[in-house]
Amino acid sequence: MNVGALAFEWTETNQHWLIEVPVRIVAYIVAALIVRYILHRMIDRATGRRRKDGEQPPSKPPLLRPLRDRKPAGASHHQVAERRLQRAKTIGSVLKSTVSIVLIVWAALAILSVLGVNIAPFIASAGVVGLAIGFGAQNLVQDFVTGVFMLLEDQYGVGDIVDLGEVIGEVETVGLRVTTVRDIDGTLWYVRNGEILRVGNMSQEYAVARVEVPVALTADVERAEQVAVEAAEAAIADKPLSEKVLGKPEMLGVQELSPDLLTLRMTVKTRPNEQWSVQRRLRREILRAYDEHGIDFPYPRGRIHAVVGDRE
Repeated sequence: MNVGALAFEWTETNQHWLIEVPVRIVAYIVAALIVRYILHRMIDRATGRRRKDGEQPPSKPPLLRPLRDRKPAGASHHQVAERRLQRAKTIGSVLKSTVSIVLIVWAALAILSVLGVNIAPFIASAGVVGLAIGFGAQNLVQDFVTGVFMLLEDQYGVGDIVDLGEVIGEVETVGLRVTTVRDIDGTLWYVRNGEILRVGNMSQEYAVARVEVPVALTADVERAEQVAVEAAEAAIADKPLSEKVLGKPEMLGVQELSPDLLTLRMTVKTRPNEQWSVQRRLRREILRAYDEHGIDFPYPRGRIHAVVGDRE
């Protein structure tokens, strides 16, 4: 081989490694960054996160427009908009992370291919490792997917009172993997989204206060019902109780009959999360009205005498 051939081969090799390879690597990196930027902007636009100074948040981010949306009764437009944006923000962060990971993997494999590395073993290894991780982290994936659908469907939000089966309380945070709930005793529960099989939301749209009052068997049932309704109507006519109630009291009648008492049931429609305070107030007013109108309660003496044989 003559000197000219060696020089040509050396020049061609250097040109490949010093010019073509760096240019192709830079091109792949730039392409990945451009695609990432475009996709992130599209996600931001869909979630309504990027707004100009002074611009009001959209009434509903485009990402959530096709989805059913529940508006809590009494919630202001600003509160509803903030809740929508919080849902969209969480979903958008997941989409952004997914896009970034996919583009990084693609760019890394493309660069290795440019450098002459055989990427077939990497792809095969990635498949095996991904399969192993999938089996080992299937619960994590289940929590993640369930959390995404919970946010999309707006099953509950921060501040809602929910029944998740094992725990009942107020939702403090809603994440893609874990939901935290504070119960009535102050205990903070961390509930994995994948373990939530049912959700009972007590804070959506409206609630119903259920009031049950026991009376003696000898009492006039119609009179007892009338007095209870009049006491409830008088109570909800005054503030602040009137601001918590959405409808008129409805007497359903005798709910339970036992050998020593009967129970009357009344319901009234209230704002979300206000049913318990309305129940307590109505019970107090009904009991006071019964005492004033001489309607007998069970065990008027306030005690029960147990008889054992001939001894009391």
